[in-house]
Amino acid sequence: MSRCEGFDFVEDSFGRKIDYARVSLTDRCNLRCVYCMPETGVDKKECGEILRYEQIDEIIKALVALGIKKIRFTGGEPLVRAGAADFITQCIKKYNDIGFYITTNASFLGGYAKQFKEAGLKGVNISLDSLSLGNYKSITRGGDLYKALEGLHKAMECGLPKIKVNSVLIKGTPEGQLLEIANLTLNYPIDVRFIELMPIGSCAAFARENYMKPDILFDIMPGLKPVSPEDASSPAAYFKLPGAKGKIGLINPISCKFCHSCNRIRVTADGKIKHCLHSDEEFDLLNGGIREIILKAASLKPEGHNMEDRSITRDMKRIGG
Repeated sequence: MSRCEGFDFVEDSFGRKIDYARVSLTDRCNLRCVYCMPETGVDKKECGEILRYEQIDEIIKALVALGIKKIRFTGGEPLVRAGAADFITQCIKKYNDIGFYITTNASFLGGYAKQFKEAGLKGVNISLDSLSLGNYKSITRGGDLYKALEGLHKAMECGLPKIKVNSVLIKGTPEGQLLEIANLTLNYPIDVRFIELMPIGSCAAFARENYMKPDILFDIMPGLKPVSPEDASSPAAYFKLPGAKGKIGLINPISCKFCHSCNRIRVTADGKIKHCLHSDEEFDLLNGGIREIILKAASLKPEGHNMEDRSITRDMKRIGG
């Protein structure tokens, strides 16, 4: 399906063109990362509360008609949902002038990387907070680093484009472990992006207590040189180590907000539109015309967010990472 002639562009009240949507396929995840959910986990939505694939397709159709040109599938962990890989593949083929991406912890990516490459997936973000077996297991509460690395390497082997590794900065992480992740860019043409902890949902207190200033990266990697991002709307500031094949990015929603260039909206797995990650305001896509609700949500997108004295109530896995 190609985009129709005469489609609208979604624009908010501050003149920002909204052309990027993050669509959550599930609130479930095989990991229990310390910054994402409590150790006991959180109550899962029942199957009947989660959007069916047919409903997600209808939402995507409306997003495309409104000028969305980039869609990223998220979770929870999107690939834990039965049929997710095939649904993603079908979307890539059906909406063939839209850029589709996924965000994943890569535990299951190894089995689908070739399929995604052949379908035409435009890129993949891989959550990877440590290359230390013990630290990775501790952060994820039992995750298998080998499965994650298998997914990363399969993605590189089959030639998936725009591979990005996302690593959350947590106070107390040894400098050597941060450097080890950053050094992936020396040998591989990938981006490694370090992300500030954000106070969200039931883990807001953990984020505030374990916040690490990103400045430490310049102390342990004094050779970093700034480079221009490929995408002007990217939330990351990019740098490069001498002789590196890839880039290092810093995403700083706390210390260096990028609200002025925010071009995204989010669709949760239970059918809500979030116009801002750090706002509790949501719009029910199942409570009226999808197109009208998307336009309303975009028009009410706030100029910026405030995380200094409050945090939103939804957990990150219920929003879409």
